[in-house]
Amino acid sequence: QVQLVESGGGLVQPGGSLRLSCAASGFSLDYYNIGWFRQVPGKEREGVSCISSSDASTYYADSVKGRFTISRDNAKNTVYLQMNSLKPEDTGVYYCKRFPYWGRGTQVTVSS
Repeated sequence: QVQLVESGGGLVQPGGSLRLSCAASGFSLDYYNIGWFRQVPGKEREGVSCISSSDASTYYADSVKGRFTISRDNAKNTVYLQMNSLKPEDTGVYYCKRFPYWGRGTQVTVSS
C-alpha cells in the first residue's frame, strides 16, 4: 500500500527555516519522481519543487528558487524540502506527491 507522510511543518518567523520530510512506504522512492506542492485556502494547489528519479535533477517554482532545496535519501525512502528565508507568502499546507498519490499534508505558517 502506497503511503506518503509529510512532517516538519510548524510556525516560524519570517526569515526562518524549516525542513519538511516526506516519508514513503509501499514503494521505493528511487524509481519515481517526487513533487512538493502547497495550497492556501481559496487558491489552487501549486507546484513548489520536484526531484527526478533518474538523475536527481530538480525543479523549483520561481517564487522559491534560491531559498528552497529539495533532496532525497533513498536509504531512508524519504524526500526533504529545506526551506530557508521563509516569507509570509510561503504559508500553506505542503503536500508531497508521487503520481497519483498524495500525502495528507503538513501546515507551514510564517508569521511574526
